[in-house]
Amino acid sequence: MCGICGFISNKNITLNELTEMNNTMYHRGPDDSGQEIYVMKGGKNIGLAQRRLAILDLTSAGHQPMHSPDRRISVVFNGEIYNYLELKKELSDYPFRSNCDTEVIIAAYLKWGIKCVDHFNGMFAIAIYDREDENLYLFRDRIGKKPLYYAISGGDFIFASELKPIMAFPGFNENIRSDIIPRYIVQQYINAPDTVFENVYKLEPGKILTYRNGEAQIDTYWEITERYHVMNADPVSGYEEAKAGLKEMLKKSVAMRMISDVPLGSFLSGGYDSSLITAIAQEVSDHPVKTFSIGFYEDKWNEAPYAKAISEHLGTDHTEYYIDEDEMLKQVKSITKYYDEPFADSSQIPTMLVSALARTKVTVALSGDGGDEFFCGYNIYEVMKTAQQLDPLGAVVHSLTGPMGLEKKLPLKVRTIAQNRDEESKTQLNNSTYKVRALEMMADKENCLSCDFDIESKYGVKNWQIRRMLLDMETYLPGDILCKVDRASMKYSLEARCPILDKDVMEYSFRIPHNYKYHNGDKKHILKDIAYDYIPKELLERPKQGFGVPMDKWLRGPLKAQLLDYSNRDYISRQGLFDPDYIYDFVRNYLERGDGGPATGANYSKICWSFLQFQEWYHTYMEK
Repeated sequence: MCGICGFISNKNITLNELTEMNNTMYHRGPDDSGQEIYVMKGGKNIGLAQRRLAILDLTSAGHQPMHSPDRRISVVFNGEIYNYLELKKELSDYPFRSNCDTEVIIAAYLKWGIKCVDHFNGMFAIAIYDREDENLYLFRDRIGKKPLYYAISGGDFIFASELKPIMAFPGFNENIRSDIIPRYIVQQYINAPDTVFENVYKLEPGKILTYRNGEAQIDTYWEITERYHVMNADPVSGYEEAKAGLKEMLKKSVAMRMISDVPLGSFLSGGYDSSLITAIAQEVSDHPVKTFSIGFYEDKWNEAPYAKAISEHLGTDHTEYYIDEDEMLKQVKSITKYYDEPFADSSQIPTMLVSALARTKVTVALSGDGGDEFFCGYNIYEVMKTAQQLDPLGAVVHSLTGPMGLEKKLPLKVRTIAQNRDEESKTQLNNSTYKVRALEMMADKENCLSCDFDIESKYGVKNWQIRRMLLDMETYLPGDILCKVDRASMKYSLEARCPILDKDVMEYSFRIPHNYKYHNGDKKHILKDIAYDYIPKELLERPKQGFGVPMDKWLRGPLKAQLLDYSNRDYISRQGLFDPDYIYDFVRNYLERGDGGPATGANYSKICWSFLQFQEWYHTYMEK
């Protein structure tokens, strides 16, 4: 686990400048750093750098950039190749000098070329420079666990694990993409391949980027829709077989993720996913697994007692820590430093706090991420079932009221179903009023992207639950959830590993019939059933809570002054991104009445929180 960055440029970038880029990610890798610059045949310079968090082979043999013995290949790498020991046996003719997975990447590339990525099971962002063909290759893991940005500007190619090194590249042009802001306001994150800057992109999950002769070519080696249809065409024949097969795959996945040369533990929220992963880890381990949970003093958020009870049942070495609002508010100030792009999922705050707690005792923590998306766990999937049933009626209501402009007088839920006519975004059901507000905020309202992801027809699935699950796997999971966990954990130099997002587990889930996941209204049915093999049902069965913070209370209280300052007409005018009069009125209407305008009756804390986080980001990076 670490951070990587580099460049190809005609400029005379110094080693000190590359080091400065690299050191913006010190938190990702405090154990070691390496930075090197080479001259390419055509006279361009290529720089490779890495900050290392040592997990495997803690010696200097794991230093990066790492080279093949003949120095044909140079690699910088962020992540873990979990099957590296198996690959090392298969590649035994290579003269290995270390016991780390980075060297296995070199050996695999020398044998299979860029097809080596097909052999990797792990989370990774990899950069390989091949002096033989003068190509630079970037690889991102299948589901986007590890981040990888790149920029193409003025003949320069820059890449990094975060935006900060790219912003630190000499002469980088920080032009904001205003067209993406309304989508960010509604979604609360910016999904790949987009970023907040022009000419800067996130490499999408499952992609390979080849940079040669000043041009970038992107190829796909793993894609959710294709994998779903291939695997779904060969379904598991029965429930017991599916359960047994999934259980064995999870055991193997957890066991691989427990290979570490540093202390390892597990997040334990008390929910199904983290509890199941912890239970399997405890079964695999020869000693009590260290587990971590945070508690809240308000009962409606607090799951710590459930986590403690599960820990006692499993026999883990448990640590819990109770936090109050003041402690959560302190984290708000650090968001923009570690989430160096506008990001407004407020659950990042408790995620940072549990990461800080875990880092006091371990360097690696297992998490339950992915269970909801792959096994139908979110409440929105329940909504999808109802929405699909009501869709024909919604079409009738739309045909009767839409042309006469009467839809806006309908109750919100009825209006949402009636207006949901776009086949490309059927399962998103974003509040149309929110989308209108987000667009109205902008100075240039005409040239903004849709607030939805208009891509659903490509899934080729009639069942709205499955379609929404596939959409979430492609957007919300990598763009929000995994980004949140990566930045929150790496803030404290903690590596988070997600067994449910193992390549084989993900693909096997596509073979499991949907009615085993959503069974008679029971979401995540098969995953729960496996959990009950380890933990009594009464310790797990309760309404889904999840992390949350009191956004509305904060925006009207301790964050009110900031919100007012950032919505000041003069400040907004200087930015040139938002409509000064609209923003000024919107924020003040919200603070006075709890809404964004007269008689709407809606609470716009989510929009105001997204706006505030954007402004905090802007203040941190654009006004430096």
